[in-house]
Amino acid sequence: MDTIAIVGAGFSGAVLARELAESGYRPRVFDNRSHVAGNCHTERDDESGVMVHKYGPHIFHTDNERVWQYLNRFTEFMPYTNRVKTTSQGRVFSLPINLHTINQFFGKTFSPSEAKDFLESQADLTIDDPQTFEEQALRFVGPSLYEAFFKGYTQKQWGCSPTKLPSSILKRLPVRFNYDDNYFFHRYQGMPKDGYTAMIEKILDHENIDVNLEYSFTREQSTQFDHVFYSGPIDGYFDFQLGRLGYRTLDF
Repeated sequence: MDTIAIVGAGFSGAVLARELAESGYRPRVFDNRSHVAGNCHTERDDESGVMVHKYGPHIFHTDNERVWQYLNRFTEFMPYTNRVKTTSQGRVFSLPINLHTINQFFGKTFSPSEAKDFLESQADLTIDDPQTFEEQALRFVGPSLYEAFFKGYTQKQWGCSPTKLPSSILKRLPVRFNYDDNYFFHRYQGMPKDGYTAMIEKILDHENIDVNLEYSFTREQSTQFDHVFYSGPIDGYFDFQLGRLGYRTLDF
């Protein structure tokens, strides 16, 4: 039988290992950290009992019923709706930008169609083909909303100027002309009741899976296996021969 190495004990590595194990294979899973679950790792604080997301919050959401049912084999999900608030100019607003945000920010009482027409009037129509994040924002929401809600946050999040980012990033952020302040559109949303780490541990709990933590897998070791599935930073896998990939701002 083929020998299989899976590098990374996060979501993708764990699910892949489980599927292979249930098909009769014996995958070996490697991770250089002391825990599974990757950047979704969670720990319960001893004093408060609060489940802490050690590398930043993760909210599970999907429209795929098969995915939802699959994960419910390994955890119970607690209902969670992500409703984001932000401050700008000394006031609190809802994100993503929705009809309430627009009316509150501009001091208006627009209907959905009026708000849409108003934003179109704010847009920089001289930008025909937006190439950067900033151009995309100016073209579709105008300078006021861009300066208030997108520019500073984007620079902080990505670690570079919005003029250096592709326009496709902004296309993922919705603008709604209704009062829906649910950040995600997806039908299934929630948090694992016992945390992500407990869920990943259950996914990996199979007699055919061999988990190796605090193990730094190198590219040279790939020759020892018939197949290697690598879910770590791809620039690191190639020893940063072409430098570090841009936009990777994870720094723990």
